[in-house]
Amino acid sequence: MTVAWPPQLADLKEDMNVPDDRDDDLLQANLDAAVAFVERVRSDVDYGQFPMPGAKVPTADLMLGTIRLAVRWFTRRRSPEALVDMAELGSARVPSFDADIDRLLRIGRHARAIVG
Repeated sequence: MTVAWPPQLADLKEDMNVPDDRDDDLLQANLDAAVAFVERVRSDVDYGQFPMPGAKVPTADLMLGTIRLAVRWFTRRRSPEALVDMAELGSARVPSFDADIDRLLRIGRHARAIVG
């Protein structure tokens, strides 16, 4: 199933359950960066409006992975040291990657092998 590429700000806000527009500029910047990153690391996908016959096209999992990557980057902006404060529970380390996002985008250790 193909999906409309790239994901829009409304898609990101829906996934985050953010009704107001206070952070729209920051959210859009993170979404734009996530789209650029995905297009760079997943260059095997045809992101054009009219893809070539037989070409890989953006799928729902690629779209969700891109949105979740933008959410992650938006959240991490508040934790440059990779730590989050959890009030009376102390602090916790934020891992530098998310295996679920890597799986959705087929990057990192979940990338398909390239032969030749």
